[in-house]
Amino acid sequence: MNTLTILSLSWQHILIVAVILLLLFGGKKIPELMRGVGSGIKEFKDAVKEEDKPGSENKTTNNNSSSN
Repeated sequence: MNTLTILSLSWQHILIVAVILLLLFGGKKIPELMRGVGSGIKEFKDAVKEEDKPGSENKTTNNNSSSN
């Protein structure tokens, strides 16, 4: 018995999915969706970088305590 390969996508599968997405959303909506996804990923990466910086937690607590 042959093993089942899960998620093996060929170029034909990708083309069919692309055509279906184009039919569902239209040519103008897809770039808007991709821009939104891209900006969301960028904001997420920026937030992760800020969390990883040493001392970033101290800056936010000092700013909050000085404004009170």
